[in-house]
Amino acid sequence: MIRVVDKIEDANCITHSGTFHADDVFSTAFLDDYLGDVRVYRTNNVDTSKVSKDAIIYDVGRGRFDHHQMDALKRENGIPYCSFGLLWKEFGKDYLKRMGISLVDRVHDMLDKDFVEGIDADDNGIFPKIEANFKVKMVPGIIKTFNPSFQTNQTESDQFEKACNLAKIILEEEIYYIQGKAFAEEQVLDLLDDMDNGSKYLVLPVFLPYEETILGEVRANSILFVAYPSNRGGYAIKTVPKSAEDHTARMSFPEEWAGLEGEELARVSGIPGLTFCHATRFLVSCKDLDSVYQVFSKIL
Repeated sequence: MIRVVDKIEDANCITHSGTFHADDVFSTAFLDDYLGDVRVYRTNNVDTSKVSKDAIIYDVGRGRFDHHQMDALKRENGIPYCSFGLLWKEFGKDYLKRMGISLVDRVHDMLDKDFVEGIDADDNGIFPKIEANFKVKMVPGIIKTFNPSFQTNQTESDQFEKACNLAKIILEEEIYYIQGKAFAEEQVLDLLDDMDNGSKYLVLPVFLPYEETILGEVRANSILFVAYPSNRGGYAIKTVPKSAEDHTARMSFPEEWAGLEGEELARVSGIPGLTFCHATRFLVSCKDLDSVYQVFSKIL
């Protein structure tokens, strides 16, 4: 349970006061799960003479878990660590072991790359280039909205606790998601081992998070479509993007199928078991596996 305390002597965690960000919020959320009970004192002037010897100071104070000093630690790719990243680097593996997570080393590194690094980059003013004609709100932007709103009676302490409680949920789900990806990665690699060289499609026996593994394997560059059992029944077939950076499909479904479903799609396609095609032609649904292979035979 996260509680903001009024006296630094009562705190086992100390971070900065004022406007909060994803970095200090996720740091606090992580520490609460790791330590079991966080009593956080928020200040911009740390009086070390009053600090408990076991207290963790982060994102303030220019110490071990701060990142505002000139010699702050950086990753091999140049992305500087923020407090969240520094805490995850120091305590993350032990935390995963306590959770009973499998493949600890792999999950730890994958989570840093998949989630923590992005929080750190944003807090250091390194932003991705996004070309879109609509507003894209990422996790740091969502956390920012928890700061007290203009002309309300919201308090910093209450809003900080709210933000941290949301961050705890997100972090826990990210960890289980990454563990699932790590398990799935092994299975997808096995399927690629068994795949015919140059195959244009891959059929999964169950749904697996597959995309990142496929995009990271040169031998999978020929794959245009992936089919898998759908949680809505039947099978789904999805296009494969050109790369992790370019989500343009390597090949789309036929233009004349776009937006059709049911009998009309079956008539236009000549495939009775083809039941749905998304308007943007990245996804189709089939009644059964035989229909999947009919789709592949038709378009490849």
